[in-house]
Amino acid sequence: MASHIGRREFLVTLGGAAAVWPLAARAQQAERMRRIAFLHGLAEIDPEVKARIAAFREGLEALGWTENRNVQVEHRFSGGDIARIQAHVLELVNSPPDIIAASSTPVVAALKQATRTIPIVFSAVNDPAGQGFVASLARPGGNITGFSYVDFPIIGKWLDIIKEMVPDIRRMTIMFNPQTAPYYHVFIREFGVAVAPLGADISATPVLNEAEIEAAVMAFAREPDGGLIAAPDPFINTHRMLIIALAQRLRLPALFGFRQHVRDGALVAYGPDSADIVRRSAAYVDRVLKGERPADLPVQAPTKYELAINLKAAKAIGLTVPPTLLARADEVIE
Repeated sequence: MASHIGRREFLVTLGGAAAVWPLAARAQQAERMRRIAFLHGLAEIDPEVKARIAAFREGLEALGWTENRNVQVEHRFSGGDIARIQAHVLELVNSPPDIIAASSTPVVAALKQATRTIPIVFSAVNDPAGQGFVASLARPGGNITGFSYVDFPIIGKWLDIIKEMVPDIRRMTIMFNPQTAPYYHVFIREFGVAVAPLGADISATPVLNEAEIEAAVMAFAREPDGGLIAAPDPFINTHRMLIIALAQRLRLPALFGFRQHVRDGALVAYGPDSADIVRRSAAYVDRVLKGERPADLPVQAPTKYELAINLKAAKAIGLTVPPTLLARADEVIE
């Protein structure tokens, strides 16, 4: 007997299918491949970058974004080179991704100049409001938001750590590159305020190349009782091995901003957990990809800080690290 579908059955079947189609269409749309470009201020071979990439991937996967299934993440690296940053930014603006993840202040500065439409989520950026990246931390107001790195009260913490390690210290300087750390004037102002209660002289040491680094460190180390802070800065990070070697040779106590630098031989480092910051930034990338506006997502500050100490480096320059400082350290290298 030939089968047939009655008019009522057909309409019911058709109605059921119509109800399913929008759901299927929405599911297909949700699973479409999204494109994220991640522009780094550091070099590809830098261990700090490798840790950030892994953390970003972990953050995305925890939110359901899997590379080569529903998202493509394209990493670009600049090694603290302004010209390379500009070239990457031009490329991204001409072939815009769904969203740009940006790490370091000079990267965001270049992106700010290049686009007001592509959503940008930053990490490891200093003074975002002061640099004009956002209207305010609570209400960014444009196409940019993210997670800051140094909040300036940390400068006082750096000074406290050096003073605890070297009680007789009388002079301190902060080294940075004004091209890659355009917020240097804020560093200087906050640095001067923070150091006043310690009774130590304060100076700024801007440097633009390796020759200037060497000349500046050697000149500063000629007088006793000095301490150097190598500011978190893509340029300083790129040239950290030179600064570490000079500080050891000249027996100059030097503090860095990244825990990784202590593993490279630096005496001491204190700063936010940068991998944790990048991992948290994935949540904002997720929210923007799902339709929220960067303008409505407040800038967030670091929540985890790390103190790392290298006892071998301390011994090499004749320092004994106080037990109270060692007890607070997250990592101690023997």
